[in-house]
Amino acid sequence: MPELPEVEVVRRGLESILKEQPILEKVELKRPDLREPIPAKKISTLVGEPLTSVERRAKYLLLWTPKGAMLSHLGMTGTWRVANPGDERLHDHIYLHFSGGLRLAYRDPRRFGCFDFVQNPLEHPKLVNLGPEPLDKKFTGAVLWESLRGKDVALKVALMDQKVVVGVGNIYASEALFAAGIKPTLAAKKLSLEKASALVGEIKKILSQSIKAGGSSISDFAQATGESGYFQTTFRVYGRDGEPCVTCGQQIKSKILGGRNTFWCSHCQK
Repeated sequence: MPELPEVEVVRRGLESILKEQPILEKVELKRPDLREPIPAKKISTLVGEPLTSVERRAKYLLLWTPKGAMLSHLGMTGTWRVANPGDERLHDHIYLHFSGGLRLAYRDPRRFGCFDFVQNPLEHPKLVNLGPEPLDKKFTGAVLWESLRGKDVALKVALMDQKVVVGVGNIYASEALFAAGIKPTLAAKKLSLEKASALVGEIKKILSQSIKAGGSSISDFAQATGESGYFQTTFRVYGRDGEPCVTCGQQIKSKILGGRNTFWCSHCQK
């Protein structure tokens, strides 16, 4: 599933494609739903409006017009691309037609994504209860430490709680915990303020590095240009179960935490 860096890379790609603020001329839905029903009538009210900006909140994309926004979540296999006439593909579920002949296509083989309408992000049910953005200056070690008070769950599981911090996801939680030297099974409430500050620093560093590398392409992820990311070539623990640790040489371990596979080095992360 695309995590924050991958969604941010897509956002930047769409921002570049839509920088001239073209007029939305038509929303063509090839099916009435993805993971949930698509509110076609509400979205149709945006037709005739210029696309003024492309924003990201957590793992959601917001394509803004003066009357509201189209909200897109990529789910597990969703991608956006420029689709010129003749470039129609299996599992294309949405076409956005803009002035100047520009057409964007949303393709999602597994249909776990969503396409919704937003007027006020502070009131939308998918956005209202989200935690802080990890790359925001306001997200500090003290903020993380305070949010973990009283949480008995494993720290790795807590990092994937969107009310604690948004968008970190499975890959980057494993990588950041390794970089900070913290065992993922540690009870979240036992994390010290000092270690929380170190962890926040590593989260920011790793997410920024992944964005610069175009994200991680380990499944169906592709940028809006169709290119793959290459941050996966730098993974230090994720997906390396049984391989030697890049730091100490001991075997990388794995365990299911919160329903997701977690990777760590028992020597470097204590």
